[in-house]
Amino acid sequence: MNIALSQLNYIIGDIEGNTSKILAAIAKAKEAQVDIIVFSELAICGYPPKDLLDYPSFIERCEIGLDRIRKETRGIAALVGGPAWSGLEKGKKLYNSAFFFADEKLLKRIDKTLLPTYDIFEEYRYFQPNETFECVDYKGERIAVTICEDLWNLDQEKLYKVTPMDELYSQNPSVMINLSGSPYSYNHVEKRRKRMQLNAKNYNLPLFYVNQVGGNTDILFDGGSMFINRMGEIVEECEFYKEDFKVIKWDSNHIYKDNHQDYYDYDIGLIHDALVMGVRDYFAKVGFKNAVLGSSGGIDSAVVHAIAAEALGAENVKAITMPSEYSSSGSVDDAKKLAENLGSPFSNIAINDVFDSLNDTLTDEFTGTEPNVTEENLQARSRGIILMAYSNKFGNMVLNTSNKSESAVGYSTLYGDMCGGLSVIGDLYKEQVYDLARFVNRYGEVIPYEIINKEPSAELRPDQKDSDSLPPYPILDKILFHYIEEKKGWKEIVAMNEEELDEAVVRKIVRMVDRNEYKRFQASPTLRISHKAFGAGRRMPVVARYNH
Repeated sequence: MNIALSQLNYIIGDIEGNTSKILAAIAKAKEAQVDIIVFSELAICGYPPKDLLDYPSFIERCEIGLDRIRKETRGIAALVGGPAWSGLEKGKKLYNSAFFFADEKLLKRIDKTLLPTYDIFEEYRYFQPNETFECVDYKGERIAVTICEDLWNLDQEKLYKVTPMDELYSQNPSVMINLSGSPYSYNHVEKRRKRMQLNAKNYNLPLFYVNQVGGNTDILFDGGSMFINRMGEIVEECEFYKEDFKVIKWDSNHIYKDNHQDYYDYDIGLIHDALVMGVRDYFAKVGFKNAVLGSSGGIDSAVVHAIAAEALGAENVKAITMPSEYSSSGSVDDAKKLAENLGSPFSNIAINDVFDSLNDTLTDEFTGTEPNVTEENLQARSRGIILMAYSNKFGNMVLNTSNKSESAVGYSTLYGDMCGGLSVIGDLYKEQVYDLARFVNRYGEVIPYEIINKEPSAELRPDQKDSDSLPPYPILDKILFHYIEEKKGWKEIVAMNEEELDEAVVRKIVRMVDRNEYKRFQASPTLRISHKAFGAGRRMPVVARYNH
């Protein structure tokens, strides 16, 4: 039996476009004499469709697309993910389903059992869990079809009372197929592989696993579809971050050998590729071609500029440096050199006149007060005004350049450096930003070494350094990781006995994170590369009184 893995990049809500992609892949599979072609979870509508699922017209259009696909399955079978009406008097209106079409008929519909409702997932908000388990018989093989989370309920990590494959295994299947919508995070690639390999070993069955690829707003899908033999070895694996199509000539009596490439949990190359794909897809799917960013001569804007240039073409990324009286000449020169290295258009627009005008306007109101962070923020907001004006005039989307460390502690200015249509590195801690800069320079200088080696500074007052307000970034990032990703309170972090983590510093940082939730609530979408990103994956109350 020839089974094709069809790893595609879908656009949420573009049912006609997604249907056309699926039909093109089916035509290709027919030419390759494929018996079954497998697509990913909710392929017909894109994943995750969120509240689009609440509109009956949306489901009806999905049905039309699925029916078009059914009519093109003469001589082939296709497994396609899509929503289906539950028809229940009590319960949710929809199932998250896999449609097994063969010879222009719906041979079977398989509904998802385990509905993740944690982190970025909220499937139980929309879908009814499946309660019946039946394999699919096709061309002499009995196939256990599952959908994404249905294969994750194993061993000590069980979250659900029912394990779908345990139910299906009692029916003596010869092979497993899983339609997935599994997002990327830097600690998820190997975990996903190991969970799928464990399924194959546990049930002594080969597994065909198909994931989607592409960026859908903040969520990034890396692909990595694979065929795993019954011993748990990955025999074939699709490309990461690219559409791919693989045909596996599978014989249930043959043992296939491991032939995949190893990656590590924290692979800066995968993070780089994820961000490039995320920027490229975000712009393409919302209809933008050009970007603009504030290029300060610092590490954050430099990395964002380099990522955007690779994703969109350097000529489509406008860099504007906006010096004030506190900006060093070195920073301006470094920003210009970066633009020259990349080949991006560059402008130098000083903010002195804008800043002075704002100060003059506020003179009467501020009489009798001393300059403080207010005046620093006016500089950041002056820059935000310029960037947004450029965006309005020429149609370039503003890229936000804040990193996760800054966002966590509020070291950013609302309506100033927080402005933008997309946050590119908002899920990378400062030390990760440096790692990424070094990766960008892996073949030679792209980001000027002066930018990488200089001490970080917002340059909003004389001789300002980030270390004036924050602990050194290696220490700050460690505290933030323990608090945000590992969900440890300040007492637990201090009790870890890591000698550089002073109690007063830890308590201060935790308070800063909590106090600045209102800022993050107003931030632009952030490309997600960790398992606990700000936004949909970390939902904290803006108004709360709780001491961690």
